[in-house]
Amino acid sequence: MEGSIVIDATSAREPDDAAPDAAGRVGPSVARLTPLGVAVLALLSEGDMHPYEMIRLMHLRRDDRLVTITNGTVYHTVARLERAGLIAEVGVDREGRRPERTTYTQTDAGAAAVLEWVRRELPRVDHPVEFRVALAEAHGLDREDVLALLDARRTALADAHASLVEGHRHALGKGVPAQYLLEIAREEALLQAELAWMDATLPRIADPDFAWGPDATPSERYLAQRKAARQ
Repeated sequence: MEGSIVIDATSAREPDDAAPDAAGRVGPSVARLTPLGVAVLALLSEGDMHPYEMIRLMHLRRDDRLVTITNGTVYHTVARLERAGLIAEVGVDREGRRPERTTYTQTDAGAAAVLEWVRRELPRVDHPVEFRVALAEAHGLDREDVLALLDARRTALADAHASLVEGHRHALGKGVPAQYLLEIAREEALLQAELAWMDATLPRIADPDFAWGPDATPSERYLAQRKAARQ
């Protein structure tokens, strides 16, 4: 994954959960997986890494422009994901006087958990932070699945916008001063803007010429980021 990931600092801790069961049912580890946990799992889908490299890579990608990424929250999340069976230790290295660095890999359960989490969050309109993370990781799903999930989200957004417009109109008709309705007016404008974005984006994704899925050949920029993060 070469793009940025948005991480929710307020829900940075991973709960202790079991991985999805053998029957493929979604377990607590998926239902309660946080955006930071998804970010870590998504990084490991690019290859095995140690937590320091994860932190460096997230900073290089400017994921910290929205939230603070700390060593403590990342290491804590890594430990929780390992206990849940979503990642696994693959080795311990030491270079010179540097402290030991434990390298982790994404398990099959971890890969499945990310995709299931994205499917769950992509159509929702009540989890804005989670939606942004899901959108960043949507390329891991089939194009048709993403279109269907985003179309469901668009329908929910349109319903919410229509309800808000009607409530706003009703309040003004009752004589409520506009100064008390500024937040509603802002939310109405934001919903309208997102609907416009959806209407422009869905056809782009549906276009067969719009590249979708993992890149077969990593770009020079991506390779340079990975190299810098390892240092």
